[in-house]
Amino acid sequence: MNTDITNIKNLIILGAGESGVGAAILGMKKGMDVFLSDFGSIPEKHLATIRERNIPFEQGGHSEERILQADMVIKSPGIPPTAPIVKKIVEKGIPVVSEIEFAGYFTDAKMICITGSNGKTTTTLLIHHILQKAGLDVGLAGNVGFSLARQVAEDPHEYYVIELSSFQLENMYDFKAHVAVILNITPDHMDRYDHKMELYTAAKFRILQNQTPEDYFIYWMEDPIIAEQVKHVQSEAMRLPFSEHRHEEAASWLDDAGIIHFETPRDVWEIPRDRLSLTGLHNLYNSMAAGLSATVLDIRNDVTREALGDFEAVEHRLEFVREVKGVNYINDSKATNVNSTWYALESMTRPTVLILGGKDKGNDYSEILPLVKDKVKAIVCMGVDNSKLLDFFKGEVAEIRDTHSIEEAVAACAEIAESGDTVLLSPCCASFDLFKSYEHRGELFKECVKAL
Repeated sequence: MNTDITNIKNLIILGAGESGVGAAILGMKKGMDVFLSDFGSIPEKHLATIRERNIPFEQGGHSEERILQADMVIKSPGIPPTAPIVKKIVEKGIPVVSEIEFAGYFTDAKMICITGSNGKTTTTLLIHHILQKAGLDVGLAGNVGFSLARQVAEDPHEYYVIELSSFQLENMYDFKAHVAVILNITPDHMDRYDHKMELYTAAKFRILQNQTPEDYFIYWMEDPIIAEQVKHVQSEAMRLPFSEHRHEEAASWLDDAGIIHFETPRDVWEIPRDRLSLTGLHNLYNSMAAGLSATVLDIRNDVTREALGDFEAVEHRLEFVREVKGVNYINDSKATNVNSTWYALESMTRPTVLILGGKDKGNDYSEILPLVKDKVKAIVCMGVDNSKLLDFFKGEVAEIRDTHSIEEAVAACAEIAESGDTVLLSPCCASFDLFKSYEHRGELFKECVKAL
């Protein structure tokens, strides 16, 4: 796109969440005429900031005439490109960018960017933890942390570790990642991508845009979708794939003695798998991606080893809540797609009572069926409409229950589970049928479990 940001005077921002408010603050600091427009109602915490900064705004609808006079529009990732106002903006030829793209125009910081269908948040926080421990001046942004634009405006850093969703990547053009990480690609958000896997994959691979031979591309080479896509991708970045088993081209792998190896042109080192603070196969991959990122940033190996060993797990991702009458309760509310639940089930070592359900995004549950048959003694469905889950899993487990609230679901699990079992909330689905967010779902689950 090669945007000349100096020509942007009239800046419209759609969506007044964390990213939108941050973009407004940066736009105003750069002397632009900013207008913030939210079709819904703006959360109180963001309203307070907007009023405090005297940012012109509206909520409860879009002033179309004003919006269509924009020199540039910054769109919240949650607003689909099919939204009527977005279609009109595009038809008029007005550039639409993400908040991350906009922030990138005003900083020369090194960007370490992480995407994937699963494990993004854990890996992002893990890399940030390593960089902080190494004493680097580092910010945390994207889907976690604070708005990148607001940090660039008010709290600039030399490095940023950024979790990027496919939605954010859709509207990024000139932005460049120094380190680009793709953890995995499995079906997710298929409703957004016309149920075409190739469109979702292409959005993820936009993370490689503008990389040079001085940059790095880190990815899981055994992921079939990534392995196929890399054959067709033109990228000048140095490729550093990781895998569970040793391959000739792998930059990180696990040997039969349980040692994780890292081999890059920058350094060669290793760490025993049992030294990692995070357990499970998915976290092995997350730790490999983080270790490779640290290596290419020239962080000392002893610092990386220590950070990989003392990192604390992410809330709502395989989070141990408590033991009640010999039953372990695990909060994996962040599992909003089928593959996330596959990883959760893969790490279960006890008979499991599994809570599934929520807003179905076009899910195919056959991926988890073998693990369900092997490890799950009962399924408790929790959602407004559980018919798809009930139809699919009927006869596949010894018991299946139909519930419509978190309280009902936890009570059913407590009734079914016996000492030595695990109750796992790993819903496979988005939370928006009964809850505000997956965090809200996880918090309520923990409250119910603590009340048992």
